[in-house]
Amino acid sequence: MINETKGKKMNHISTKTIAGLLLLGLSSLVSASPESDAKAFKKYFTDRFPDVPYNDYINGAYTIDKSGRENWEAIEEFPPYEPFIDEGRAMWEKPFKNGKTFKTACFPDGPAIKHKYPMWDKEKKMVMTLPLALNNCLKANGEKPMKYKKGPINNIMAYLAYEARGKKINVVIPKDEPGALAAYEEGKKFYFQRRGQLNFSCASCHMQNAGLKLRSEILSPALGHPSGFPVYRSKWGTVGTLHRRFTGCNKQVRAKAFKAHGPEYRNLEYFLTAMSNGLEWNGPSARK
Repeated sequence: MINETKGKKMNHISTKTIAGLLLLGLSSLVSASPESDAKAFKKYFTDRFPDVPYNDYINGAYTIDKSGRENWEAIEEFPPYEPFIDEGRAMWEKPFKNGKTFKTACFPDGPAIKHKYPMWDKEKKMVMTLPLALNNCLKANGEKPMKYKKGPINNIMAYLAYEARGKKINVVIPKDEPGALAAYEEGKKFYFQRRGQLNFSCASCHMQNAGLKLRSEILSPALGHPSGFPVYRSKWGTVGTLHRRFTGCNKQVRAKAFKAHGPEYRNLEYFLTAMSNGLEWNGPSARK
């Protein structure tokens, strides 16, 4: 029983055992570090799909869906997200009413900054995502913030993702910041916690059943998931952010969705992105 194992120390657990516990959603019982979690997470997928080149996990379901990959590669020859990149570039360069721009006001290292997020904000004591940082910049300069799931946010995120292509995912959980580890653990708990009328967790689809079909769709592996966002989905007919996808997944399992860039989804992004450390950022991308 789960309750009987709570509080027990579990030392010297093998990577294989940790991976099994991760799969079962019992990772909170293991006194593991984010680094050992990531090692087990990656090993789970590389063992499950031994013929997949590791760096290919940035391509979502097309990592393992051979027939779907052919269609996707054809689409990528004339990417449907290109107009959004152009719109985002214009937004990045357009001066605010005070004459400043995103770069001169808030992001001097931009526009290739996506690889720096999500990050732990030591001053605010919370996980900071890039869309939230962009909106904070707008508000600090007297501008109206963007909506998080639809509209202009997708354009500028598409541009910033494009500029950061090829950079490595490298989420840092500072060891001297207890709040950072707590946020990471909350994100991990969210990922493995079952919810909704269908009683599914994120791991139910994207770990336990990765590679299997749900109706006509191949379920994508969780490893590398954040890399391609924002994504142009044929279903949406536009580009959408990672938190829009989180919302959609919650609704699909008939659970109440949380607020985009609220603490639940920010922490989830923190955990999930950390699990893909070392892979490349590859957004924006196209999906079904």
